[in-house]
Amino acid sequence: MQFGHSVSTIALAGSLLLWATPGAAQDVAPDPVTPAQAAATTPAQAKVQADATTATTAVDQDSGANQSIVVTGSRIQRPNSTSAAPITSVTAQDIRAQAAVNVEDVLNRLPQVAPDSQQTYNDSDGRQRIKLRSLGFERTLVLIDGKRLGTQNGQDVGIIPPSLLERVDVLTGGASSVYGSDAVAGVVNFVLKKDFEGLQIDGNYSLYNHNNKDTVTSSLARASGFNSAKGLTNDGGRADITVTAGKKFFDGALRVNGFVNYKHTDEVLLSARSNSGCYLTQTSLNAPLSCGLTPSSSTSGLITPQTGANANAQYVNNPNGTREFVPFGAGAGNASNYFSNYAYQRPSERINAGGFVSLDIAPNAELYASGIWFRDKSYNNYPAIAGGTVNVNCNNPFLSGSQATAICGAAAGTTATAPIDLRYRLGEGNDQPDTYLNTGVRLTGGVRGKVGDAWTYDVGGVYARNHQDYTPSFVNSTNLQNAITVGGTRAAPTCATTTDAACVPFDAFSAGNTNAALIDYLYDQGTSTTTGTLYDVQANVTGDLGKYGITSPFAEQGVAIALGTEYRKDTLKSTADAVYRAGLGGTDSYLKQDVWEANIEVQAPLVEHKSFVDLLQVNGGYRVSKYSSNPSTFNTWKVEGIYAPVSDLTFRASFNKAQRAPTVVEIRQATNVEFARGGSGTFNDFCAPTVTTNANGGVTYGTPIASRDVCRATGLSDALYGSPTLICPGDASTGATGCTVRSGGYTADPETAYTQTYGLIVKPRFVRGLVFSVDRYKIKINDSLGYNDYSYYTDGCLRSNGDAYFCQGIVRNPGTGTLYSSAASNPTTGYIRQGTTNFYQSIARGYDFQAQYTLDLASIGKIDWNFNGSFTTFAGGQDSPLQPKRNCVGYYGNGCGQLIPKWSHGLRATYTTVDRGFSASFNWRYVGSLTNADNSGDEAIGGTDARARTSYYRVAPQSYFDLALNFAIAKQFSLRLIANNLLDKSAPIVPDSYNVALARTNTIPQRYDSLGRSLSIGTTIKF
Repeated sequence: MQFGHSVSTIALAGSLLLWATPGAAQDVAPDPVTPAQAAATTPAQAKVQADATTATTAVDQDSGANQSIVVTGSRIQRPNSTSAAPITSVTAQDIRAQAAVNVEDVLNRLPQVAPDSQQTYNDSDGRQRIKLRSLGFERTLVLIDGKRLGTQNGQDVGIIPPSLLERVDVLTGGASSVYGSDAVAGVVNFVLKKDFEGLQIDGNYSLYNHNNKDTVTSSLARASGFNSAKGLTNDGGRADITVTAGKKFFDGALRVNGFVNYKHTDEVLLSARSNSGCYLTQTSLNAPLSCGLTPSSSTSGLITPQTGANANAQYVNNPNGTREFVPFGAGAGNASNYFSNYAYQRPSERINAGGFVSLDIAPNAELYASGIWFRDKSYNNYPAIAGGTVNVNCNNPFLSGSQATAICGAAAGTTATAPIDLRYRLGEGNDQPDTYLNTGVRLTGGVRGKVGDAWTYDVGGVYARNHQDYTPSFVNSTNLQNAITVGGTRAAPTCATTTDAACVPFDAFSAGNTNAALIDYLYDQGTSTTTGTLYDVQANVTGDLGKYGITSPFAEQGVAIALGTEYRKDTLKSTADAVYRAGLGGTDSYLKQDVWEANIEVQAPLVEHKSFVDLLQVNGGYRVSKYSSNPSTFNTWKVEGIYAPVSDLTFRASFNKAQRAPTVVEIRQATNVEFARGGSGTFNDFCAPTVTTNANGGVTYGTPIASRDVCRATGLSDALYGSPTLICPGDASTGATGCTVRSGGYTADPETAYTQTYGLIVKPRFVRGLVFSVDRYKIKINDSLGYNDYSYYTDGCLRSNGDAYFCQGIVRNPGTGTLYSSAASNPTTGYIRQGTTNFYQSIARGYDFQAQYTLDLASIGKIDWNFNGSFTTFAGGQDSPLQPKRNCVGYYGNGCGQLIPKWSHGLRATYTTVDRGFSASFNWRYVGSLTNADNSGDEAIGGTDARARTSYYRVAPQSYFDLALNFAIAKQFSLRLIANNLLDKSAPIVPDSYNVALARTNTIPQRYDSLGRSLSIGTTIKF
């Protein structure tokens, strides 16, 4: 029996049918016995294969020449193969029961996966990535049918239609010795349906059916002059349709399949939900919540004089229509909801198409090929804010006398100019889009088969290309200056400094300007393109050495071996058009990396079906890798064991050394040297004296922020401690202030992970149909690769009282001890470091629990229960050998970005009639509590007193319930009705959510069903 993280369940009362959205949609004629079970011939092997935590195995159905079993996590193919590492599988039935439109919808429910939600990020680029154990997508290797999806940097699992999935296997833990670099946190293998004959249409349509009730956000939004949604709403429609066709020719020797998939997602704005009517902030510990009122997005226009008596004063144009300045503050016309048109669900449109072909060219040889093409278009809206530092002519006809005096002082009415900082939102309905167009292709091909009875081979490769066109909207600074310099009269204004006929005079000194022609003139759209390619060629051979008598005298199966070699090439090319470069800068780049690898894997059954040993097996693997970006080779390995004293009980263990080489982007971030002053480099030397400006304009020097011991650790002599010469000056050419920051200049070495899993599988013969397992996992990543800005070093050095690990990032000029240097001189000292490099450790530990049980009700039908739970004990790391370990499990905030609860689970029960004409599935999803790190009481994660926060410091545990009904109306037609978040539970409120979840939704959309109840209808029609 296969285990899926979702579990079908018993039907609810008939009254719930009105809410029901498609249930555990099964195939029109589902096969009650999986291929893995059919292939399991010995009791011990059958037990392990049926186990929920063992790799769900399946016949390699697209191979006419080879009917061996393929287990994710191993290259060895044999009829009774098993996995010593815990693997969770999501079946096609589970996927249909969720009415999933995107693959990320499927995986987000797995406790082993750090949930992502690209559809709810207004800053998303539309690509869906997978992060196992919250260790980052760079450490999760994604496969399609055992071969790489594509490049790590261009990864987009959205190319896979959920309706095309046979299953998804999730192996957590290192697998680099089998699959190569990147498989540090684990492997996700998407197994596609390829052996299809006939014509099939799969369709799903879903929408959100949510009752907006007043929340704490509602009253605050209304008090700030913003609307707050109320009452029942139906929105967020998502359509997904797939047409699949297949045909066999020449008595099945030639098999051809193809598919076309179309997806469309409607936009849902933040303003459409009562919990996101404005962006909630909590300005200090236990302060009341408030709407984030951003003066820069005022539709009345924010003007800040840069010189004169009113320098740095913030003014807005009086919204009552008079041309006078008033101080910025709450109230209609002054404050604006910056995020009013941000998307809660991003609009998108995607087409995926592809095909599979295989041909038996001999009784034991097969040619195969596949191709997937995709096109995805989506966009993010941003406020149309005309902003920047401009010079205003003091005789500008749009200026009233009082306004001119406030800006220009005594020069009011003259031809003199005065600098202002301008931030003017040109109407809340005129937001400008940033557009993402993702296209690409993935091609595979090769030959595979058998040689005699003992050997199989597969020689093939992957070519994958991901291309992204990013087209942002941005203000043309030249046009803004032209438009703000106005001549003529107020009734007949002109652009005073340009003859450009397109120029539109900008009335920035009255409220409510929404001039469409002005917006067209001010805004440019440029395009940058990024193209990533993967060339991957593999040759793999597996052999059953038992055919040559190499078998343990106490075992029935012989030793099995796999040998392989692989060459990969990753490239990333970035370019941009002239408009983009003129407005946003940057340079073109071409990055590449070559990889050569070879590996060996062995499976050795030692004892089978003896007293006290029903199965004893050891596995091993070794891989050597050479990357062109690193002068050294590195190796990875695995050692595994399976021991079943009786058929009811199995112990398993796996030890892995996995390594990950940096991606081409990480290499560039590490090695490319750039210098900055200001911007990210606004830090002033903490060993310099503090400066206080006196009322008469003089300055007083005070004690430095850092202690003398900390400053010694940065290489500063005691004689210079507190010297005014350490104060970082401004940059006259750019106006930037602060010390110099150097980005890059590091060597990015491979990181090394040591992973361990220990498992117990129980299948008691006295409880027929029950399988239970528990697995302990421990992952430690040494020399962890990551990006940190300069504050990582400065704050770490200061906080740790001089830990050399952090203080080494502060590189002083010899003699003077200063931290400022001219960027043009390419200095080797006098800066603070930042960039991508190797750090100390990342750590993940916990337990996985899985179970399944089938209750046979004879003539009534059957009930299947499936359970998948995860108890996380550690999620974090250690910055240096001298620092305490930072455990973020169960916490959020203060850099704890994993958002991992201690406990989460899914429990699904499914009732199916004997004739399988009807099934009803009920699912319970549970997410444990999350607490603000302030309340941890642990200084290592930024906690102070465990009672530090008394409001909005904790998110209580959340439970969601799903119902799915499936009707097999005829052999060729099934209908699904599904309701996810059946009770329409609202998401918990989390202030400052962007700092927590990179979302402006006032919640954590990755973790919680933030848009409400989802109703779906789906169908499968076969011809």
